[in-house]
Amino acid sequence: MKRRSLIIALLIIFIDQISKQAIDNSFLLNESLHLFSNLFITKVYNTGASWSMFSGMLNILIVISLLSFVCFIYFQDSFKINIRNIIAFGLIYGGLFGNLIDRIDRGYVIDFIHLKINTWDFPIFNFADISLVIGFILLIIALWKGEDKFGNKSKRRRQKY
Repeated sequence: MKRRSLIIALLIIFIDQISKQAIDNSFLLNESLHLFSNLFITKVYNTGASWSMFSGMLNILIVISLLSFVCFIYFQDSFKINIRNIIAFGLIYGGLFGNLIDRIDRGYVIDFIHLKINTWDFPIFNFADISLVIGFILLIIALWKGEDKFGNKSKRRRQKY
C-alpha cells in the first residue's frame, strides 16, 4: 500500500512543482489574472502555513512536515488497504512534500489559486494544499467507517456482545 501511495505522491509533487514554477516564471509577486467569475491566479509567497499561520517560522514548519510524514508512514499500516486509503495517503504525502520542497529550496511556499465569492476572499493556495485537504477528508471518511485498526477492533467488540 505504501508503494502505491508514494507513486501517487510523486505525481502530486510533479504537478505541484511544475505549476508553481510556471506561475513563478510568468507572474510578478502579487500580480493577479482573472480567469473566471470567482477564480483568479494571484502569485504570493507564503512564509507560513495555512492562512499564513506561523509566518517566519521556517525551521519549525520543516520539522513539523518531516515529523508528520514519519507519523503518516507509520500509521498507514493501521488502515485497511483499499483504493480510497491509498489515494488519501498519497495525496497527503504529495501535499506535504510539495510545500516542503518550496520551504527548503526557497524559504517560502508559492501560492497562486485565488477564490473570491461575493465578499468572501478565500486565502490563496496551491495544488499541494488541495491535495492535503482532499487527503485528510478521505482519511476522516476512513476513520468514520472504522477502517483503522482501532475502529475495526471496536466494531468487532460490539458485535460479540
